[in-house]
Amino acid sequence: MTHFNWQTCYQTLFSDLENTGQARWAERLRTQLKLRFEERPHGDMARWLNAVHSLPEVPDISSDLTRSAVTLSTGAPLSADQQEQLESSLRGLMPWRKGPFDFFGTYIDTEWRSDWKWDRVAPYLSDLRGRRILDVGCGSGYHCWRMLGEGAGRVIGIDPGLLFLFQFLSVKRYLGDVPVDLVPIRMEDLPDNLQAFDTTFSMGVLYHRRSPLDHLLELKGTLRKGGELVLETLVVDGPQGYSLMPEDRYGQMRNVWFLPSCDTLLRWLDRTGFENARVVDVTETTTEEQRSTDWMRFNSLQDFLDPEDPSKTIEGYPGPRRATIIAEKP
Repeated sequence: MTHFNWQTCYQTLFSDLENTGQARWAERLRTQLKLRFEERPHGDMARWLNAVHSLPEVPDISSDLTRSAVTLSTGAPLSADQQEQLESSLRGLMPWRKGPFDFFGTYIDTEWRSDWKWDRVAPYLSDLRGRRILDVGCGSGYHCWRMLGEGAGRVIGIDPGLLFLFQFLSVKRYLGDVPVDLVPIRMEDLPDNLQAFDTTFSMGVLYHRRSPLDHLLELKGTLRKGGELVLETLVVDGPQGYSLMPEDRYGQMRNVWFLPSCDTLLRWLDRTGFENARVVDVTETTTEEQRSTDWMRFNSLQDFLDPEDPSKTIEGYPGPRRATIIAEKP
């Protein structure tokens, strides 16, 4: 199968946007998705689509979206043939970077233990029950599923990576028409000043932006009055006003622009109009949290650190430390 019926995939989302005063966004999104899937399709899209459609039919499905692994289960064990078909299809969507997931006993040990990040963030969140949530740079949608597990009313994740979309759809195929969608667009593809969300997450995005203040303003524009921003990003030690700008690469990543100190980050949030900004967690990223696995066989964090001094990146910069900040839009 080579044709992706994106209109059907997103019909519930379009209807939801139209019914909540966002008809103009829905129309804009239709145009963007038509361009993405019909006029400029990714060369691997047919392969990824075939992998999703090759997933076996499974009856009597239940899920647990509150555990470390997003878990799908069934009343009766899968047959050996079903298990083989399942694993073959899921391996057709490698590499798996954000997770973990458990598909009916097939455990996907992803590069990132994204559950560790969720466990650090979750205790400080406002009650997510019934909230409309935007997850910017959502990857495969792992955290979107955890948000739904906490009772979110509607979750929209955005990430331009098409492989992430089909990994997400491999879960949604079994869960059905739940109020979670992943849209393969960039932050700058959103309409300005949406004011549509109760909570907006931006985790692991800010340091990829050439203009971090513009990113904070864009995030602020997505929120309703009183809405909550959950921001997670790389930081470094230093006084207020200090920010590290790598000469070229940071941890082998070319697209890392600014790593502020926590005090600088709080100043940025204040200058962009957020209130009550507070640092709720600062954690060193270790090779236990990010590593190569059988489901992600490429280089990972251990290859990006100085082998003589793993507290530094291979370029000599301070090793990865991530801070989580929560703030409100007045």
